[in-house]
Amino acid sequence: MRPARLSVVTAAATVAALAAVTGCTEKSDAKGGDGAIKVVASDNKCEVSKKEFPAGHVELAVENKGSKVTEVYLLFPDDRIVTERENIGPGTKQTVTAEVKAGDYRIACKPGMKGKGIRQDVKATGGGKTAKRDPRLDKAVAGYRAYAQEQADQTLPKVKVFTDAVRKGDLEAAKKAYAPSRIGWERTEPVAESFGDIDPKVDVREDGLAKGQSVEKDWTGWHRLERALWKDKKIGKREKELADLLDKDLKDWQNRVGKAVITPTSMANGAKELLDEVATGKVTGEEERYSHTDLVDFKANVEGAEKSYELLKPVAAENDPALAKELDKQFAAMSKLLDKYREDKGGYDFTSYDKVGKPEQKELSDAVNALAEPLSKLAAAVVKSK
Repeated sequence: MRPARLSVVTAAATVAALAAVTGCTEKSDAKGGDGAIKVVASDNKCEVSKKEFPAGHVELAVENKGSKVTEVYLLFPDDRIVTERENIGPGTKQTVTAEVKAGDYRIACKPGMKGKGIRQDVKATGGGKTAKRDPRLDKAVAGYRAYAQEQADQTLPKVKVFTDAVRKGDLEAAKKAYAPSRIGWERTEPVAESFGDIDPKVDVREDGLAKGQSVEKDWTGWHRLERALWKDKKIGKREKELADLLDKDLKDWQNRVGKAVITPTSMANGAKELLDEVATGKVTGEEERYSHTDLVDFKANVEGAEKSYELLKPVAAENDPALAKELDKQFAAMSKLLDKYREDKGGYDFTSYDKVGKPEQKELSDAVNALAEPLSKLAAAVVKSK
C-alpha cells in the first residue's frame, strides 16, 4: 500500500513518529545540476522552473516549503507513473532522476500525500529518443521485466488458495494463506502502482479511501478481507464476493505487467519506493494492522529492492564504487536483522509484529534509514557519465 493513501493527519504523524524514533530524517542536498527542473511544493502550490525540457535523463530538484509532508510525481497524461518520490518532509529537499521520451507529462505535488495533487502540465521535447544506453542496462531492464512477470505468475495460484478458503468460509485456512498470497505483489509493488488503477482496488487501507467512498460499498482488496478475518472474525456473503473480485483484479495485474514502462531509472527509483513503503507502513505497523504480518511484507519489499539493485549493479558499481559497496553492506545488514524474526529458517513465517517491542522497532527503523539513504542515489549512479 502506498503511503499516499494515508490521511493527512496520519501521514504527518507517521513521519514525525519515525523522526522521533530514529532521531533523524533522510538527508539530501537536492541541489540538482544546471539542467534540473526545480519543483517547489507547498501546501497549496506546485511550482516548476521549466514547462519544457529535453527528452532523456531528467532531474527533478524538489523542495518542500509547505507545512505538510508531500510527495512529487512525474506522470503520463493518463496518470500512469513515470517516477515518484514520497515522504518529503517540510523544509527538506530531494532529487529524483528519471528517463523520459519526448511527449506530454504532468508533475504533481501531493501535500499531505493525499488525493490527486496539484498538477503542472509539462513537455519533454526532441525526437523521442533518449541517449544511447549501456547494453548492460538494457539487460537489467529485460531481467527485471521477467522478474516482475514471474512474481505475478507465481502470485495468482497463492491468491487462489487464499480466496478459495474465503469462499469456503474457512477462517483459519484463509488466515494462513493471507500473507503468502501478498509476497509477489510486495516485491514488485512499484510496477503495479505505475498503472494507477489496480493498486487502489487490491491494496488500499480503510483510511486511504478517497473522499466520498464508502467502506461498505467501495472498499475492496486484501485489507478489506484482512479486517474481516482478524477483526470481525467472520466470512459472509460480501467477503466471498470480494474474494472473486480480488481474483479478477489480480488477473488484470498479471496480464498488464508485461506492458509496464520500465527503465533503469524507474527500477532504481522503484527500489527506493519499496523502502519508503517499509518506513511508512511496515515499521509503523500501519500496513497489516489486523493480521500483524508486517514483517512478511517488510521482507518482500526489501527483496524486491535488492533485485533491482543486483540487476543494475554492474553499471552502478563501475560508475560509483563507493555507493555499491555501501549498498552491499546495508542490504546484508538488513537481511541479517530480519533473520532474527524468522520463525522458520529460510521461510516466510515471521514473528507477529504486535510482539515486536519499541526498541526492536527502532532498530528496524534505523536499518531502513541506513539502507534508504544510499539507495536514493542509485538512479543517479546508473545514468552517471563516465
